[in-house]
Order: sequence, then C-alpha cells, then structure tokens
Amino acid sequence: MANIKSAIKRIDITKRQTLRNKSRKSEIKTYIKKFDKAIEEGKLEDAEVLFKKVDKRLKQAQAKNIIHKNAVARTTSKLAKKLNKARA
Repeated sequence: MANIKSAIKRIDITKRQTLRNKSRKSEIKTYIKKFDKAIEEGKLEDAEVLFKKVDKRLKQAQAKNIIHKNAVARTTSKLAKKLNKARA
C-alpha cells in the first residue's frame, strides 16, 4: 500500500477512471450486440441507426484513449461489412 499522499491520490483517481472506461466499453459492446440482433432479424433501418451510434461512441472512446485507433477501425469496418452484406 502506498504511503505517499500523491500516490494514494493517484490510486483513487485510477480506480475512478477504470470504472468510467469499463462503463464506456460496456456501452459500446451492448450497442454492438443490439446491432447484430437487428441484422439477424432483418431490421435494416434499426441496424443503420445503431451503426451510426456505435461508430460515434467508438470514435469518442478513441479520442479519449480508451480504445486503440486500429481496434476502432477494425470494429467499424467489420460492422459496415455486415450491414452492406445484409442490404445486398
């Protein structure tokens, strides 16, 4: 356990930030699951709305260094391919 006041403070801040980051990642994963479900059920309008929302949330997470930019690009590309395949 840390004895220095600044180290104790950093531990507390890190815990808070970790919870916040986990919450954001969880939200994104939930939207992706809803997107996949909409694709399976053939609800393309809902899937398009969810795709835009997922893309926006991923880019926000990327800007805050929660998710790496290549992971964001890979996920967005994968979802876009699914959406385009469902349209065809």
